[in-house]
Amino acid sequence: MNKLVFALLISLTSFTFSQMNAQQFQVGLKGGINKTFGGQITGINSGLPLQYTSDTFEAEGEIGFHGGGWVQVNFGKFFVRPEVVYSKLESRFDFPQGPTLFEVEEFSVPLLVGYNIYGPLDVYGGVAYKNIISATIERIEPTDNPAEVTIQNTPFSAQFGVKAQFGFIGVDVRYDYSLSSAEPYEVDFQSDDALFTAPTVNRATLDDLRLDQLIVSLTFKIWDSENKTKRRKGGSCYF
Repeated sequence: MNKLVFALLISLTSFTFSQMNAQQFQVGLKGGINKTFGGQITGINSGLPLQYTSDTFEAEGEIGFHGGGWVQVNFGKFFVRPEVVYSKLESRFDFPQGPTLFEVEEFSVPLLVGYNIYGPLDVYGGVAYKNIISATIERIEPTDNPAEVTIQNTPFSAQFGVKAQFGFIGVDVRYDYSLSSAEPYEVDFQSDDALFTAPTVNRATLDDLRLDQLIVSLTFKIWDSENKTKRRKGGSCYF
């Protein structure tokens, strides 16, 4: 199923590029911040409730960043927009032994279809293929060489949002929703509090490490075929 969807993404992207000579197209760069949502870990007391907690901890989303490029092909008021984006995501679990960072690096390829509502304002939605470069949680043993954690069982997410273009600068706000299902498994965490003055997280279940994102981007249009044509007819800058 994943291979079929990925093949469809490639086919649609190829079709998009094949239409560039016949339609208006734009090329640009993007960058900005992302806020993560999701992540849950439950401790296992291992028969020692005074030493090891069995509490459940929800991740607190931190601010990460992203950067990439995009191409947009317009068909009247409709458009197709493939992108390539690198993202760094961060969340934090507030364990008794101290804040524990959950960090993810990913490379994504969104393929979006949108509609121009009015003037500079567009709405869009689509699917993003995601390749996880790394996914780690602090304090997982062995701490000198911690294993990567699994955050998805399918490499796709759904995206939807709004954007506005003002000349060569634009603003884009979207939500990225993971299409994976949760697959809990157990790990060992390092207990930093050797005196056990408070129950710490030792053995624990990674209940759900799926991450959704609120993504805010500043976009820069560096090429516009329509304005380039106007420049050839006597205009100045194609932006």
